[in-house]
Amino acid sequence: MKKVKAIIFDMDGLLIDSEVLYRKVSYEMAQMLGKQLTDEILARQMGRSPLESLVIYRKELGIETHTAEELMTIRNEMMIREFRNHLDLMPGAREIIQQFHTRKKLAIATGSPEELVQEVMRITGFDGYFDHIQPSDQIVRGKPQPDIYQEAIRVLGVEPDATVVLEDSGNGVLAGHRAGSYVIAVPTIHTRNQDFSRADKVVDHLDAAAQWIEMLDQYQITD
Repeated sequence: MKKVKAIIFDMDGLLIDSEVLYRKVSYEMAQMLGKQLTDEILARQMGRSPLESLVIYRKELGIETHTAEELMTIRNEMMIREFRNHLDLMPGAREIIQQFHTRKKLAIATGSPEELVQEVMRITGFDGYFDHIQPSDQIVRGKPQPDIYQEAIRVLGVEPDATVVLEDSGNGVLAGHRAGSYVIAVPTIHTRNQDFSRADKVVDHLDAAAQWIEMLDQYQITD
């Protein structure tokens, strides 16, 4: 790859510790609708776009009283409440953003809808750190298709092989790989058993990812 000009971050599970909150809200919503959710159903939703995940949720639970779009409105409202009360950053998230935001173009490419992303930016104080934010509701095909990364790369005005993608899920890694970027995987306890074979590098935490990007800067060619 060329010298790193841009870094594109996933959000959920990579920058913010939101997986537990999504799980909590998913179970609460099922209970509210009088349905029984299981971990197996949740696993089938992982890595999907918000609407795709709720199409699966609705079908598997046999929900006939609400459309997937209506469920998304309900879930977004519940998630905003959880974010305002319980949102934590992943270890090293603030540090890696501060380390590179004046040196590289930074973007977020997330499976979350814009409403939730903007709330996260406000709560975390990350407003102004990113050159572009690409939410899923502006993209037709979600991860593992490369569309969301291709659009972020286009807006940033950089080449795919001068871009590093940071991801915590197998579908996200595959999307970044298909977009032609260098992909660093940072698996979590929730995703560590997924397929990361398409990642160029797998690390345990964001601090290690930052160190690897610094190394790429030193040894890769300039353009």
